[in-house]
This record gives sequence, structure tokens and C-alpha cells, in this order.
Amino acid sequence: MLKKNIKDLVHKIGFELHRLTPGTNPFFQLLKGLDRFGVDLVLDIGANAGQFAQDLRSMGYKKQIVSFDPLSDAYRALTAASARDAKWTVHQRGAIGDYDGEIEINISGNSVSSSVLPMLDAHSTASLDSAYIGSEKVSIFKLDSVASNYTKSVHRYFLKIDTQGYEAKVLDGATETLKNAQGVLCELSLVPLYEGQLLWLDLIERLERMGFTLWAIQPGFSDPRDGRTLQVDAIFFRLEDK
Repeated sequence: MLKKNIKDLVHKIGFELHRLTPGTNPFFQLLKGLDRFGVDLVLDIGANAGQFAQDLRSMGYKKQIVSFDPLSDAYRALTAASARDAKWTVHQRGAIGDYDGEIEINISGNSVSSSVLPMLDAHSTASLDSAYIGSEKVSIFKLDSVASNYTKSVHRYFLKIDTQGYEAKVLDGATETLKNAQGVLCELSLVPLYEGQLLWLDLIERLERMGFTLWAIQPGFSDPRDGRTLQVDAIFFRLEDK
């Protein structure tokens, strides 16, 4: 009876209680995959203020993390969040893309929706706080230009890509890095949310051509007005030796 009463109370305030399993927690699901494939480094591309790394740590991931982010405010929060974690490194501030140089990035009101690409109405009307409020010029690097500083001393590494429509450009600049990657977590848009982005099927087919198999699809961004799913996160792994 006590358990039922607690569940009823939680439901009334709009939440659910679940046992921690790969089916109920996306970070626990990812952790299980990282453990199975022996991943000892996660390259956290589009780290923002460090939310992904912190959530992964909370699930028990104890190996190396290297985070990348271009936004000045988010970068300050990211470096502060990582300061007490000896196995969490933050790379020099900058975007990850398909060339080395400089680029203008649009700053979203909620920070996490910031992107190099122009935002479309499908995104801004589904999340009113995501509209752009400014921009800043930042450095941009190909992952192939910087990743070897971190990957050469590890056994297996994994890429997390959360770049708000810029995923294809990240992949363009990471062809050598991806050859030896054990897996990828990539944000996939089901409808166009940023001008010029590749959509879900193109990115899945591209990663499959590179030798990755779709492992899991996780909930992402939905339109609160009608419940339509706009984005999901997809996990890919190389399966040849498993």
C-alpha cells in the first residue's frame, strides 16, 4: 500500500517512478553499451555546460571524457564542472566541424539549442526559449586535427555528437577519427529544425556505410503542443568482433 501511495503522489505532480534499467534511463542504456564494448574514452562534442558528462558519471562511467564546446558562457560552466574530475578534460574552446579556422555561431536563449546553422520555425515555435539572442565568432577545428591528442593512448573510444544540425560537418572533419571509433551517439532530426542540416535517414545510412550498426534510439525533443517527436538520439556501435 505504501508503494502504491508513493506512486500515486508522484503521478499527481507529473512524474513516473521506474526501476533503473536500460529501458527506463537513456544514460544507463548508454553505459551498458560502453561497458560491453570496452570504451575507455568518450569524446563529448557539443558539451554545453557539461550536462552529458555529469549524467554519464552519475550512472557510474569512470573512464576518460574529453569535452568540446564553443560558447563562452557554456565553456566557463563546463570548465568549472570538470575541475574536480581528474579524468574529465576540456579541450580549448571552439566548435567541431569540417575545417580549421573561425566561424560564427548563433546563441540560443536556452544555450543548448545554439548552432552554426540558422534555426527554422519548426524548432523555435516548439521551444520558445530556443530563439537566437546573439552570436559570437569562435574557433573551429576538425576532429581529425585534435582527436589524436587524446585517442592515441586509449584502447577504444566513442564519439557523442550534439551539434544542433551540424552533425554532417562534424563527420566530414572526422573521417580518420571515425575509422577507429568503437561507436557514436548522434542527435537525429526527424524534421528540418536547422537550415541545411541532414535528416535522420541520411545520417543513419552514412554511419552504417562507415561500419556502425544502429544499437538504440532514445527519446529526444518533442513538440509540447501536439507531442510530435522532432529529434531523437541514436547510439551506434561496431559489432564485427562481438
